[in-house]
Amino acid sequence: MRTDKSEWLCFQLGSREHYSIPRVLNEQKILSHFITDTWIIPNSPLNLLPHKFCTSLRERFHHELATASISSFNNNLFWFEIQQKIRRKSGWNKIISRNQLFQEQCLNFLRKLEYKYFQDITIFSYSYTALEIFRWAKKRGWRTILGQIDPGIYEEKIVKQECYKYPQYSNNWQPAPSQYWKNWQQECDLADTIVVNSQWSEQALQKVGISQDKIKVIPLAYAPAKAASEFVRTYPKSFNSKRPLKVLFLGQIILRKGIAQIVQAIELLAKESIEFWLVGSVGVNLPNHITNNGRVKLFGKVSRSQTAHYYQQADIFLFPTLSDGFGLTQLEAQAWGLPIIASKFCGEVVKDEVNGLILPELTGESIAKSLQRCLHNPEILNIFAGKSLSRVTDFDLSELKIKIQHIT
Repeated sequence: MRTDKSEWLCFQLGSREHYSIPRVLNEQKILSHFITDTWIIPNSPLNLLPHKFCTSLRERFHHELATASISSFNNNLFWFEIQQKIRRKSGWNKIISRNQLFQEQCLNFLRKLEYKYFQDITIFSYSYTALEIFRWAKKRGWRTILGQIDPGIYEEKIVKQECYKYPQYSNNWQPAPSQYWKNWQQECDLADTIVVNSQWSEQALQKVGISQDKIKVIPLAYAPAKAASEFVRTYPKSFNSKRPLKVLFLGQIILRKGIAQIVQAIELLAKESIEFWLVGSVGVNLPNHITNNGRVKLFGKVSRSQTAHYYQQADIFLFPTLSDGFGLTQLEAQAWGLPIIASKFCGEVVKDEVNGLILPELTGESIAKSLQRCLHNPEILNIFAGKSLSRVTDFDLSELKIKIQHIT
């Protein structure tokens, strides 16, 4: 049924941001259709498989979208993943092929769409999977909004410099093919509005020539689990070898996320009662004195549902990224009342000296000094933890709803 408001079609590859954009659009009753790659409803036969085989698939659903109009391409994407494994494809070839397949499936959906002659349609699609969708939309006079997931090509330049600086960690890192960035530039050209999640991303896009007039900064939103809201965090009066300060890093263990600086900090803090928990897939060649270090625990990649355990058990969250579009893990950590030490190159979750510490410079020495301060003054962690909880509402879905309304 048509309404006075523009109807939105939302396209999303993956489950990023816990489906916050389609959830908010659905709550506002302007989400006409949500199109995604994989959607596993609770009564799907796939949920009968052993838990270890389909944990990530079970997360391809959200109860707040249970009554929404949704299309997915489960079979096509499953076969794609199987074929990629058989052909042993990986890296950029696999990423670009997946993005292209998703767009092809979306075009097939659009060709069957009953709205194709309507004018008052808004298309929302995330970067790197939006080009063909936007081309279709523009031919019909529809409005296009690009959800920019990262700081774009400027971020790649930062990573390239880091690879030159720390070749021992580069692990055959490869920049994206030039066509990838040409396609992205066309997405930006076709977009009426580009939504970024931080001022850092806004600055990065402007540095490569994208007009500020096109850019809208909308921070990510996060709805804490009930268990997080009820969790009570406590700290000892002092840390020691039997009860060390537990520092959590959760994410890809790669140069862009600051792993070189973390290793430096571990080396500098060798004699301190500090334990480092690194949770995530390892994408660099870590030195033996780190992998065989009793104070460093490598947990590997975990599912989203498993992250709660680490947020609860840690004392502080470390987020020394060189560049991030936002850094949703900051909001997850904050929801558990976990103080954060973060760089300046991401979403503005941390208020310095309020709910954590902002690194004045991104170096191992700076990280080490910040951790030593927390180690020797555990009372400030209690203060930061309390302030973290008071900041949660600044990033809830109601805030996202208000900001989305400003571009509807």
